[in-house]
Amino acid sequence: MDRLAWIEGELAALEGEGLRRRLTTRQGPQAPRLVLDGRPLVNFGSNDYLRLAGDPRLAAAAAAALREEGTGSGASPLVTGHAAAHHRLETRLAEFEGVEAVLLFPSGFAANTGTIAALVGPGDVVFCDAANHASLWDGCRLSRADVRVYPHADCRALDRLLTAAGQAPGAAGWRRKLVVTDGLFSMDGDLAPLAELAEVCESHAAMLLVDEAHATGVLGPRGRGAAELAGIEQRTSVRIGTLSKALGAAGGFAAGSRLLVEWLLNRARPYIYSTALPPAMAAAALAALEIVAAEPHRRHELQERAGALRRALGEKGWNLGRSSAQILPVLVGEPARALDLSARLAERGLFVPAIRPPTVPAGRACLRISLTAGHTQEMIERMITALGEAGSSR
Repeated sequence: MDRLAWIEGELAALEGEGLRRRLTTRQGPQAPRLVLDGRPLVNFGSNDYLRLAGDPRLAAAAAAALREEGTGSGASPLVTGHAAAHHRLETRLAEFEGVEAVLLFPSGFAANTGTIAALVGPGDVVFCDAANHASLWDGCRLSRADVRVYPHADCRALDRLLTAAGQAPGAAGWRRKLVVTDGLFSMDGDLAPLAELAEVCESHAAMLLVDEAHATGVLGPRGRGAAELAGIEQRTSVRIGTLSKALGAAGGFAAGSRLLVEWLLNRARPYIYSTALPPAMAAAALAALEIVAAEPHRRHELQERAGALRRALGEKGWNLGRSSAQILPVLVGEPARALDLSARLAERGLFVPAIRPPTVPAGRACLRISLTAGHTQEMIERMITALGEAGSSR
């Protein structure tokens, strides 16, 4: 008897609900064009926001590191995996972020799960925004702390939850309190109310962790992210970033005080027990940081185009929620509708992924438009026209 036979029925159920995923493989570069299943498409699904993943300067930096240090790290950082390229990147990232120290992780997902579970545990309480990324949710659960969920971006509700936690029987036993939030939410494209969150955290002596994955490189005067944009960097306990989106490489990092980094180095399990990031990726990310600093027009123009597209689609009647950055969700409700619209846009040469539960809540299926610095005005006009035609037949 096949003890995995049950999977077939479960997959059929997902298919019937329009929730089954299938892998597609692209050929060649991904931004701003890609080829899927032999079809050339304009790519509106990439998180390569500054169009650096294919930049020859990153490739040259990675190639030099490959020749000098090889392909793999060979061990975890605390054994022999921490290379000179990692040290250079951590030093430059700390300077870029305006913090005392930075610790590299194999991915942004690992940085979130490892950092949260190192900061809180049994006997602690952690508060998680309902719309947070899966890595933040998993970090909260893996920590084994008491997890409380507050409605998306609702600081008043968070304040009430923190107050209730302080008044609950035995609450004096909470060792630590932690609030975790995305800075720029990956599906909604809206910003966390960070100034208000910082105030609430300070009034309740709670730590504040901000995940800057989709904001690093694209928001703030120097491209540091949503916390810089909100002017509250010094009021955060830790900021998490990724190297795999706007910076065009791979890996993640935690930024904060030297004391924090020393603690994570000793207690963050994904850091301790994972092979270190390949040195070539560290070298590529280092080159990307220099481009972010030298070419601020990339992020400025990106946000200007995002604003223009948001206005144009709004005028055509599409609901983009509270999007305020380069991520624009076209809210359509049901998975079947999102899949249908995505397929119709593909017929017009545009790749826009359909986002369905569990990535978003039930009834919140959408098309997720990701703008990048590589999208031309002509490409954006094609998107506006195509969605206008699709909207006319709703």
